[in-house]
Amino acid sequence: MRSDRAPRSLTLAAIGGLLFLHLPIVLIFVYAFTTEERTYQFPPPGLTLKWFAVAWHRADIWPPLYLSLRVATVSTAMALVLGTLAAAAMSRARFFGRDQMSLLILLPIALPGIITGMSLRSAFSVMDIPFSTFTIVLGHATFCIVIVYNNAVARFRRLSGPIVEASLDLGANGFQTFWHVILPNLGSALLAGGMLAFALSFDEVIVTTFTAGQQSTLPIWMLNELVRPRQRPVTNVVAIVVFAATFVPILIAYYLTRTGHETAGGGK
Repeated sequence: MRSDRAPRSLTLAAIGGLLFLHLPIVLIFVYAFTTEERTYQFPPPGLTLKWFAVAWHRADIWPPLYLSLRVATVSTAMALVLGTLAAAAMSRARFFGRDQMSLLILLPIALPGIITGMSLRSAFSVMDIPFSTFTIVLGHATFCIVIVYNNAVARFRRLSGPIVEASLDLGANGFQTFWHVILPNLGSALLAGGMLAFALSFDEVIVTTFTAGQQSTLPIWMLNELVRPRQRPVTNVVAIVVFAATFVPILIAYYLTRTGHETAGGGK
């Protein structure tokens, strides 16, 4: 009789893989509550909630947090517009070089972040563009557009052409067709793509390092704190905030795309 249960060795291997991936995250949570300020003693000598209050009153945390939120919001908005337009062109039109153009759109998510960051920094220097929030947004938009594009193009391919033609035949203009027919069909795919883009932008480090200049986003602040630590548990508290800000959108995007009809994006 055939059993559907996995072999014990395979189950143990799966458990071991999950522990390898997620145990470091658990340790971050644990050391956000430790009473020890400067060392990572295990097991922690005691547990406390005081570092959450300390983090709340640290004035140097809030500007990087606000900057990360602004950059992620603007980058996501740009990605939703440009990614959707690119997906519409790639899925609805036929032209010479279409496949090559699609590859170029996907390239930023495949390239290492350091290559993207170096190329953007060189381009900004050549064009004499000063490093600012604008340059960070442009850097993040390069991969956020790909995330939205992946989701939108998959939904466009499912969208029946005769539906659009029927709308036009019934007297709707182009805007009405887009607003009442196309956009409702794209809704969940764009929402999932936007959430993934926001999450990836919020915790981006490598590209930001090359495009931020003297500014500091929250992940850059965390990196600096790890190099020159002041209060290690505070860094772990901020890490929990970043984890929540990225995990929740990714989880929602997963449930929106779990049927497989949309592409949730490959991550960066």
